[in-house]
Amino acid sequence: MNQLNRADLVFCCVGVVRFIISHSRAMAFRSLRQRLSLPLRRTVVFPLHFSSTAEHPQLVRDFIRSALCDPNHGYFSQRSASVGVLDQSIPFNQLQGRKAYMQHLDRIYKHSDISWFTPVELFKPWYAHAIAEAILRTTNLSVPLKIFEIGGGSGTCAKGILDYIMLNAPERIYNTMTYTSVEISSSLAERQLQTVGEVRSHLSKFKVECRDAADQDGWGNVEQQPCWVIMLEVLDNLPHDLIYSENQVSPWMEVWVEKREDGESLSELHKPLQDPLIARCADIVDLDDRNDSRKSPFASAARHLWANIFPRPRRCWLPTGCLKLMEVLHGALPKMSLIASDFSFLPDVKIPGDRAPLVSTKKDGMSFDYSSYLDAKGDADIFFPTDFWLLERIDHHCSGWRRQHDNRATKKGKKRRTIMLDTSSFMEEFGVPAKTKAKDGYNPLLDDFKNTKFYLSVPTHNTK
Repeated sequence: MNQLNRADLVFCCVGVVRFIISHSRAMAFRSLRQRLSLPLRRTVVFPLHFSSTAEHPQLVRDFIRSALCDPNHGYFSQRSASVGVLDQSIPFNQLQGRKAYMQHLDRIYKHSDISWFTPVELFKPWYAHAIAEAILRTTNLSVPLKIFEIGGGSGTCAKGILDYIMLNAPERIYNTMTYTSVEISSSLAERQLQTVGEVRSHLSKFKVECRDAADQDGWGNVEQQPCWVIMLEVLDNLPHDLIYSENQVSPWMEVWVEKREDGESLSELHKPLQDPLIARCADIVDLDDRNDSRKSPFASAARHLWANIFPRPRRCWLPTGCLKLMEVLHGALPKMSLIASDFSFLPDVKIPGDRAPLVSTKKDGMSFDYSSYLDAKGDADIFFPTDFWLLERIDHHCSGWRRQHDNRATKKGKKRRTIMLDTSSFMEEFGVPAKTKAKDGYNPLLDDFKNTKFYLSVPTHNTK
């Protein structure tokens, strides 16, 4: 069976479980009246808690990248051991129910200096096994299997996938496959080699490239063969940009971060849209209704009048880091298939703006959320909800189809077949849910991850 037919079959099978999560994004974002309390002025001043290395104004995405990844004072540099590794799998079938599971987690966190355990770690090996099964059902097994994982963490996902393929796929698939982890952290790269190396035969198929996946030069020549790209909890930490508008009809402006002359505070500086990456992302997001120009003059005048009487500032976070990464991946791996998993919404976000991040730190074993992203000073994680419908638009745009479609220069079909599944649907389709179920039927993998989704995207030849 060729790759197209396999992909069509799998997507038809799992299409019946596609649905929109019933939880409203209102849980993740405050009302506009609560969120947009900033005064209508050019500059907003915040206390200076984070010593940025930039002496000149910088875009918000660069500030966030520094706050997270700066080698001297970035969060991931200071918390290199923040991603936990469990000594052994959780015995779900031996736990009575939810209370017993939460008590088990509490003991794990109390006995380790760990900020968090990823889902692939909490539910190992079953989480990774489900991903491997999805790959085996969809891939073209007549060519060597190539897998790239972006941000492989501790290596638990890589080892789980290699284990599953070794035990469940034809021997030639395992013997000829390659698994490449693209990891920006040198300490995590070393840990991945140790984790995967627990099975000696895996090391001949596995390698770690310590580099930034969003750097085009790191990929070298274009890979013309089919391959898979895995991104688990990667999108939420990618830098975002922030744009601002004084009211409902005023133009959007870029937000920059700068030090004030006193050196004791940071301020937001608003400039006209000019950054190319922000401009491309804003165009994909389609911030302002393009049909507005076709509305009646009366409707347009009424809108402007309403904005003057009841001005409402607007703040919007743009996933420019995601756009840049997807542009690079589509350029380097034009025949890639993609599996990504991340938060679809975040509750109790204090930062204003659409798709705003949660800025959280851990002190004395307790989590604390900041009300400003500028409070991040190397001790706080900054993570964003993923708008999966926007991710799909970015995916299509970077494949070339969205640009062709918007410009109406061609009538060719989509270059990608995509589907979004909530975590429970994905695991029920490709995993073995019984392995993570407690005695009373409670299943944390299916019941507790309502704010996470999987995104699957495969190339298609339906372009005529």
